[in-house]
Amino acid sequence: QVQLVESGGGLVQAGDSLRLSCAASGHTFSDYAMGWFRQLPGKEREFVAAISGGDGSNTFYRDPEKGRFTISRDNAKTSAYLQIDSLKPADTAVYYCAAVVRNGVPIKEYEYDYWGQGIQVTVSS
Repeated sequence: QVQLVESGGGLVQAGDSLRLSCAASGHTFSDYAMGWFRQLPGKEREFVAAISGGDGSNTFYRDPEKGRFTISRDNAKTSAYLQIDSLKPADTAVYYCAAVVRNGVPIKEYEYDYWGQGIQVTVSS
């Protein structure tokens, strides 16, 4: 089992950049593929990005976000990250990290076994 805790959210201005962190504990972190999802106000949770386990050589992004979002991992720090550039008010959401022991880059919620509690990101115009 693994515990996930997100940090780095808050209130930011449009155009700013932000890096969300997901600290993991409880298992061999490198075994886990990691994902980031978000839930916009009044909407269902949606996929943002995923990174494979091990060296994280494979990544996948929600297509419209390619270029503004960057997912990464640091196995030594047992953490995953989501860098968001050129933030827009439409990025306002609760962001969640998720983990699962499997190959590849899962993009569906049901593929993940463990979830963080979520962290609010609010982008003002």
